[in-house]
Parts: sequence; structure tokens; C-alpha cells
Amino acid sequence: MKTNTLAMMMVLTVTLDTNAQTQSERAAPPLAKKLAKVDTIHGDVRVDNYYWLREKSNPEVIAYLEAENRYTEAVTQPIEGLRDTIYKEILSRIKQTDLSVPYKLGEYWYYSRTEEGKQYPIYCRKRGTMEAPEQVTLDLNELAKGRKFLGLGLYMVSDDGNLLAYSLDTTGFRQYQLGVKDLRTDQVLPDSIGQVNAAAWAADNKTLFYVKEDHAKRPYRIFRHVLGSANDELLFEEKDELYRIWTGRSNDKKMIFMGSSSAITDEVHYLPSDQPAGMFRVLYPREVGHEYSVEHREGLFYVRTNKGAKNFRLVSAPVASPEEKNWKELLTHRPKVKLEGFDLFKNHAVFVEREDALIRFVVHDFRTQKSNEIRFPEPVYSAFPSNNPEYNTTMFRYSYQSFVTPSSVFDYDMETGKSTLLKQTQVLGGYDPQQYASERLYARAADGVMVPVSIVYTKGMRRDGSNPLLLYGYGSYGSSQSATFSVARLSLLDRGVIFALAHIRGGGDLGEEWRDDGKLLKKKNTFTDFIACAEHLIREKYTSKEKLAIQGGSAGGLLIGAVLNMRPDLFKVAHLAVPFVDVINTMLDESLPLTVGEFLEWGNPKKKDEYEYIKTYCPHTNIERKPYPAMLITTSLNDSQVMYWEPAKYTAKMRATRTDKTVLVLKTNMGAGHGGASGRYDAYKEQAFNYAFLLSQLGIAK
Repeated sequence: MKTNTLAMMMVLTVTLDTNAQTQSERAAPPLAKKLAKVDTIHGDVRVDNYYWLREKSNPEVIAYLEAENRYTEAVTQPIEGLRDTIYKEILSRIKQTDLSVPYKLGEYWYYSRTEEGKQYPIYCRKRGTMEAPEQVTLDLNELAKGRKFLGLGLYMVSDDGNLLAYSLDTTGFRQYQLGVKDLRTDQVLPDSIGQVNAAAWAADNKTLFYVKEDHAKRPYRIFRHVLGSANDELLFEEKDELYRIWTGRSNDKKMIFMGSSSAITDEVHYLPSDQPAGMFRVLYPREVGHEYSVEHREGLFYVRTNKGAKNFRLVSAPVASPEEKNWKELLTHRPKVKLEGFDLFKNHAVFVEREDALIRFVVHDFRTQKSNEIRFPEPVYSAFPSNNPEYNTTMFRYSYQSFVTPSSVFDYDMETGKSTLLKQTQVLGGYDPQQYASERLYARAADGVMVPVSIVYTKGMRRDGSNPLLLYGYGSYGSSQSATFSVARLSLLDRGVIFALAHIRGGGDLGEEWRDDGKLLKKKNTFTDFIACAEHLIREKYTSKEKLAIQGGSAGGLLIGAVLNMRPDLFKVAHLAVPFVDVINTMLDESLPLTVGEFLEWGNPKKKDEYEYIKTYCPHTNIERKPYPAMLITTSLNDSQVMYWEPAKYTAKMRATRTDKTVLVLKTNMGAGHGGASGRYDAYKEQAFNYAFLLSQLGIAK
């Protein structure tokens, strides 16, 4: 893109070396140049003054982002002490040298461990017993040397235990390179494949099925690879851009599955894992609106399906004749209970169910046809199935935690009904969970719907409106928000901050209807629900407008951007993390990752009615000349989910439009992706900075 001399000078003005600037100059915010790009859609003229920020290879773009970083550093210099204090508090609470709970797979026990001072975990195994010599399978610290970023994707051991298939992302763009390591010799084989999204071993210990991405990061092709071969066989290509391919293996190892899925439709293919040269067969051909997932056990397919069941039911069918007419219902549909998933073992099944924004496990014995629920002691908590790779076992492993209970790993004996605690993450420094309390509240939305809110605070909290409060939300893709433990959050709670989690529509907290009521042409329910939660917390005197902070990331960043436009008077400060704020422009660009597949979540702005609706809430589009709260906007240069230019453009337009003088800063990690820093210490530093910013705006200086 060509630029005139004046525009170039404007950019250079904000990229001067900070050492040569006075304090007042350093405190002056960067002003991004305006270079109008005019588009017309459905007769509506759209002007984008900051489209040029999309040019990642343009030195001016990097100069602008770096100028914003320097400005952020200058403006936040007074909170450096608080940031450092919080960072030290986080480190003081964690056991830096630690060991995960080992799990058994074949002849080995697998685990990971961390060492003080090292950013990444070390993956290991021991043969037969945990008293045996340790074998390091993958040391991410060694692999990360010389790199700004390292992310581990796949970690899959072949059935004979000899080979490890693993994938690494070295930029943060979530573009993974698949490698294979011979664990007998500790040598990496020449079988290296790029842009791999998923993979599965066949039973012959030499055949890998893997899925590759296209230019827009859509998983669209599945290949068969025999180790040592240079010519991989393309087995299937998904040409419909609404669909994404995946692959996996059944828990009993008997089947390899390949699926093609959109947001509302699934089609699963299967292949016996001991027939790696065979061809996949389709289980149930795609029917738009039919969502299903499959497992295999003892000659039967078990199918979680929404056919005739909004919140899903579970049926079984013989592998030899799996047609719908042969379905046998194992778990019926319940309007208020969502079947989120299930795990199968030789003699048992574990159903993962969600009701009223809380998970429960129901253990079913195939021999007696009796079921038993695993019960949890707290009113607000989260629970997840953990590592369960063994099929012929009576033990079901799960993790449990809450706002006040650290992450805990249990083995549940499916024969006796007894749970045994294997490990609870140690919180150093004398942490006492009895000092904190959590509860569930309900806020009435604009249309009368009751929205759950989970909160945690230090005991002794007085509801007099004086408490600082951080309200977090997401509300998209049917993703449920769980009450999890955070050692970093203790730095907020111990300073008197209440933390609240809004279970708003668009998420899956109350089932599929809850999800559907917050997407497409009902998306604004997500935002009004969040506002209702904020108003409820103020009305009930948990906090006040002057003490209320809000936070959300990715689609949750869209949420925060939308509610700031709708009710900027309601909040004191906001943190928008990797925020999806330029909805119309992104959804008009089908070359970007995720765009086409997400027409079913946000709508397609090429359709007039959907364009008009998105336009009413798109955060970037609706920035107005009015006062806004203080804002921290964080992003990463190599983000593949929400491109860096969305928060950059949003910041530039907000800075040029709003009428207030509150703090507005953009902080870009120049060497990471959607999840931020990959090393644990770097991630803690980022979290400490974010919390220090929010606390300082809430009037808490130390």
C-alpha cells in the first residue's frame, strides 16, 4: 500500500526512541494515520480508516504496534511495583518443581513434571512401576531454546509403546508440525508433516492418519501415512467450507474415526484400527441439523445424538447393522439436562451431564444396568473427566475444583462407588480455603430469563456497595463457563475484590436452548444478559458502578466491546483480551481462518438481514463520540483466531472518537498467539500486569 510523506511522518513520530523523549511526550498516545477504505454493501456505505493495519509485513504497522507498546509502558509505569508484587505473590503460591498424577497406558506410567526456573513441562514415562528409571519422552524446554514461543499439540504413543507422534507450534499461529520420535533410540524420524491439525495411530504401530489445514486454517483433508513413506494417500477432502475434518481413536482402540462437522451438523466415518489399509465407511450420512458423536464398545457403536433430543440422548447400535432402525436407547432426552459427553469402559459407562450450569458424572454398570451419581460438596464447582486411556479398568479418573478448592485429581472405583483423592494442587504460603466463600446468584434479564452468576469473595465481605468487583463473561459457541481455581485470582480476593462469572446466553451453561438464544439473530441476548448481571450485582450492593471492572477474551472480548458501547456508564474499567471486535469486516472476509464456518454462529453479513443485525452490535462499528471507561486491550501479533489488527483498529478508532480522557492502552505480545505467552513464567507476568492495571483503576495501589 502506498503512503504519502505526511502519513509516513505521522507514523515515524510515534516510533521515536523513548530514551530521546520527555516524560510528557512519552505519555502522549500514538495517533494512527487515517487512510480511508470505502466499501458499499446492501446500499450501506462503510468507511474503514484503519484497514491499512492489516498489512503485517508493512514496517509502518509494526512501528505503530511498538509505539502503542511504548505508550502502554509509559502510562503504566506507576503500577510496575504492584505488577511485580502480584507476580511474586503468584510465584510464592505455586510449587515450581512438581509432578503431575501419572496415568497408565500399556506397560508404562506417563506423567509430566516441572522444574523451578524452567518455562515448560518435561514429559516422561516409567515402565511397569513408578519406582522404575525415568525416560524423558519430550523436554519442551530443550525444544524451546532460541524460540519466543512453543506450544505442544498432539502427544500420542503407538500401541506398542515404541513411537511418539507429537506436534509443535513455534509461532503462536496454531500451525503445528507433526513429528515422530522413536522412544527406543530417542531419535526423531524423518516423518515430518506440516499444518497437521489432528492424527491417530492405527493398530499396526506404523500407520498414521492425519488431518491437514487449508490456507484459511480449515482442517479439510485426511491422509494415510505409513512410516518411511514419501507418498501419503489422500483419503477424503471436505470441499464444503462450512465443515471441518477431525480424526480420533475409540477408547477400546478398536476403531479409528474420521468426522466432518459444521457448527450444527456431524458426519462420522469409521475404520477398524487393525485394518489400516482399508477405507473409511460412513456411519450416518450428514443431515443438516443432526449433531452426533460416536464411541465403540464390545461390538456396538454408542451414539450421542440430538435427533429428537435437543439436549442429546445416548443410543447404541450393532457395528454390523448400525442403521437408525436398530438404535437402542440407553439414556433418554431430558429438557433441562444436557448430555455433554460420555466415556466408555469394558463394563461401565460414565455420562457427563450438565444441569443449571453444573457438571455431574453418572456411572452406569452394563452388567447390572444400575447407575450411580458422583456427588460434589460445593454449591459452585467444576469437574472434568481426566486421563482415562485404559479400557479394561474399574477406575474412572476425574478432576474437581472450585473457586476455593484447588485442582484435585480423583480415582473413582466404579465397582465400589468410592472416590480416592490422588493429588490436590498444593498452594504454598498458608492458603486457607475457609477464608473464602462462593455462591450462586440469579439476575433477571430484560426478557425475564434468570441468568446464573457464580461469585467468590473473602469471608466477612459486607454488601454495602463499596466492594471492587471483577465480572467475567464469554457467552458464545455453546461454551460453558466453569468455576475453576486460580492462584493468581487470590491476589484479587485478598485485596477485597469480588470475582463474578456470568453464565450468559450463547454459552452452553443451561443446555442447547440457552446456546441458541444467544447466537445469530438472538446474539444481543448475550450482551443484555451481561448487563443484567452487572445491574443485579450493583442493585444487591455487592459493588457499585465506580467499583465495577469487566473482562472477557476472544468472543468474550466482543461481549465486552458490545456492552461498553451499550452501557459505558455502568463500568469503571474493562479488559478486552484478544477481542473479536471487528465482526462485520472479519465475517465479510472468507479468506480468514474460521470465517466461513462461523456463519452459523454470527451470521453472514452478505445476507442483508444478518448484516443489519450484526451492525447493531459490532463493537468497532458502534464506537461513538461519548465517554468510555478506562480500557486495557491485549493481543498477540501471531494470533490466528482473532487477527491482531482487530484490537489495533479498535484502539485507533476508539482513541480518535471517544470524548473522555480515561486511560486507553493497547498491549501487543509481538511473539505469541491467541493464548498469549507460552512459557508459564511469561504467562504469570502477563496476568500480573493485567490484574495490576485493573486494580489501579479500581483505586487499589498496592
